[in-house]
Amino acid sequence: MRHLISIDDLTDEDLRAVVARGALFSAEGGPAGARPLEGDIAGIYFRRTSTRTRTAFSAGALRLGAQIVSYGDGDLQLNTGETSEDTGRVMSRMLDVLVARTADDPAELRAWAAQRRMSVINAMSADEHPTQALTDLTTLLGRFGRLEGLRVLYVGEGNNTASALALALTRFPGVELELRTPPGYGLADRFLTRAAEQAARHGGRFAERHDMAALPPDQDAVYTTRWQTTGTNKPDPHWRDLFAPFQVGEALWEDSPKAVFLHDLPAHRGEEVTADVLDGPASLAFQQAENKMHSAMAVLEWCRRGPTGPADGAGRSR
Repeated sequence: MRHLISIDDLTDEDLRAVVARGALFSAEGGPAGARPLEGDIAGIYFRRTSTRTRTAFSAGALRLGAQIVSYGDGDLQLNTGETSEDTGRVMSRMLDVLVARTADDPAELRAWAAQRRMSVINAMSADEHPTQALTDLTTLLGRFGRLEGLRVLYVGEGNNTASALALALTRFPGVELELRTPPGYGLADRFLTRAAEQAARHGGRFAERHDMAALPPDQDAVYTTRWQTTGTNKPDPHWRDLFAPFQVGEALWEDSPKAVFLHDLPAHRGEEVTADVLDGPASLAFQQAENKMHSAMAVLEWCRRGPTGPADGAGRSR
């Protein structure tokens, strides 16, 4: 039994194995009849709205043979005063795995994980979205056959998607990841430090700037997310003025004509990305959305059954 609260919960070997497993599921259209979670019960608990992550883990658990119990924001006795600790203790005696989106401090998830009966998976907290990063890497691996040496440009807010991507992608040799974030909306210092250290250790490069001048050429992928992150509000009434220069449009492909486009969705055409990019030939956004289910299956399998091969697919071209 394992927990996934943060990308940091994965060793380098685990990270490669989970991403490779997700890419294999994607290439083969699923687990090919295998049901490694037969007999397991998965709890799906979402306090915040979700289309892709909730559907991905629900469908993925069913495809792997598990049964699911689904909870919405108003379904648990937390709303009548039961403590979070007691809720977690009860769930751990009835469920084998709990997939939870709180969009709050991940300390609550850590508290629920302080037992040896139930795996806990972070389906998005305020500071990190680890299962999204695994989906992103699964998509890149499926497209390029490797993660080593990729060059990725992320444009937009330094949100929980960006922090998880930075923690995950910089652990692969030779990766160059550059973030362009609006002033005042960059990555938190602890993630900047970790990503820079990891990139240096693996012979890569990580940088963040707060403008759109002198963009790096020859990128393999350009990534953005919506400007209004799920479960958050921006106190500055003029925040859109700061974000406007960071819209992803076709001009970004002038110096990176072979780049693919990634977006974690939902998308707002005409805000963070233009319609001709999101719906254009470079876009992998909807394949990326489908890969959320394949990656979810890989995460569930890892949490409940441990690493499952092949793991070498994330380490070299295929």
